[in-house]
Amino acid sequence: MGPNTEHARGFGALDAPLSCAVGEVRVTEARRKLCGWGYEGQGLTAAEADVFRDRTAKRFGVPLEPRATAPQVADFDLRPPRLAPPASLEALFRDDPYERLLHAYGKSFPDAVRMFRREVPEPPDLVAYPETTDDVVRILDWAGDAGAAVIPFGGGSSVVGGVEPAVGDSYAGAVTIDLLKLDKVLEVDRASRAARIQGGARGPHIEAQLREYGLTLRHFPQSFEHSTLGGWIATRSGGHFASLYTHIDDFVEATTTVTPQGVMETRRLPGSGAGPSPDRMVIGSEGILGVITEAWMRLQDRPTHRGSAAVHFADYAKAAEAVRMLAQSGLYPSNCRLIDAQETATAGAGDGSTSLLVLGFESADHPVDAWMKRALELTADCGGDHSASAGRSHREGAAGAWRDAFIKGPYFREVGVPMGVIGDTFETAITWDRFADFHARIMARTAEILEQATGRPGSVTCRFTHVYPDGPAPYFTFSALGDWERLAGQWREIKLAANEAVVDAGGTVTHHHAVGRDHRPAGYDRQRPGVFAQALAGAKAAVDPDGLMNPGVLIDPQGRDVGVTGAMAP
Repeated sequence: MGPNTEHARGFGALDAPLSCAVGEVRVTEARRKLCGWGYEGQGLTAAEADVFRDRTAKRFGVPLEPRATAPQVADFDLRPPRLAPPASLEALFRDDPYERLLHAYGKSFPDAVRMFRREVPEPPDLVAYPETTDDVVRILDWAGDAGAAVIPFGGGSSVVGGVEPAVGDSYAGAVTIDLLKLDKVLEVDRASRAARIQGGARGPHIEAQLREYGLTLRHFPQSFEHSTLGGWIATRSGGHFASLYTHIDDFVEATTTVTPQGVMETRRLPGSGAGPSPDRMVIGSEGILGVITEAWMRLQDRPTHRGSAAVHFADYAKAAEAVRMLAQSGLYPSNCRLIDAQETATAGAGDGSTSLLVLGFESADHPVDAWMKRALELTADCGGDHSASAGRSHREGAAGAWRDAFIKGPYFREVGVPMGVIGDTFETAITWDRFADFHARIMARTAEILEQATGRPGSVTCRFTHVYPDGPAPYFTFSALGDWERLAGQWREIKLAANEAVVDAGGTVTHHHAVGRDHRPAGYDRQRPGVFAQALAGAKAAVDPDGLMNPGVLIDPQGRDVGVTGAMAP
């Protein structure tokens, strides 16, 4: 029997739930959590949380009790807002404690630690909810006159300090612009397979509005349910496809960005050789140049055919070689995630004796049996065994177990942090010729860092999230038992050393999680060419001469001393 091949329904290998019905623009929903992933009421069941606590205590060999409860609005004593909007804009702003707390942090490990510890020294003074591009123009004009820093905010799912209003003392205050209300698909060009979509549209809302046209953006990051198109573009998000269409870059046709110096709208074209691309300057700009309010996005027909398989390897090096062969074969699998033996065991997808390759193909045009057959021939040449997945869908067996653990992953932090468990990730990319040495160095160095920072052994695992003909994107997950009183500092020590190790070994400090504030020290500032840093600073000075936009991210604004802020501040 061969691998499972079936007609696709829904979103594919990483199916995501819709939050609204076809044709709806926005729905009434539960409030977003102050601390933790998703919405109030979402998360692990009580039984799942108990199993995680027991398993974690057994793993570290010590009893573990939570040191804090989930924070509530009444727990915080926030400083008063330092700004007040003009009467003409007052309806667009909020300054109540819930809104200011919600927009104080993203969803990183140190963000959770500080919220559980009730430490929010620098909340935004105001939160704006524009409904049109013109609203954003007026808000930026007022902020410039008021001398306020401006933080663009999509879904708030940043895990790198990208939305934290820690801007130093040289601003009159900080204003967060939340694009939640800019959530519509405004126009669909069925012939060109493209759509004009507002920057605040979250993944489920986009897919719901495209479904009636038989189209899909097919960009499904793990944060799909809670993140926005503008955030994906600003952070160069990595999506569902493990090869070929890996980043949001591949889908951007044109952008509309509001800068403090005016609106920059690019031309819709399938391609252009007219000088450096303005869209490429906006993609990955992380809010330092302006607010992305709209974009024309390339779409695809919804897939109707799917094939999936789980391939086990006793030899990790041979598994990596199989993935290299797949990446260079021209088959372009939609899913090609190699998960090492330890992570496979942790996810309940194996017994720890083999690495697991989760393999998938999708098409809106033709059956994928031939592609899957050839892919499995390549994996078999490297010792891969897919017999256990025969006849099973991607939701069953080892692949299904890993998928379930992957989707639930962000919710475990809400249980682990109060017990002092340090759990985080970092991802990178490296060429194939350097991968074996790179992997060995990073695994060894991370294990060493964990023990140095916490005084006891931790664990580190690796999987591939995306693969290219010239190299993989390894994604490392680490955990250790920390000291509740020093938890943020211990994490900072680990993060800085890991960033430094990755860059020193020749990798990138981030493949798809963005730079934010957390990846700058020991990472992006060292990886980035000095001449390019000057060019980026010049571009920022041209569109944001007062340095208002997301200061401290990517580069420091000219004439402002923001120092090391946020979670990286000692």
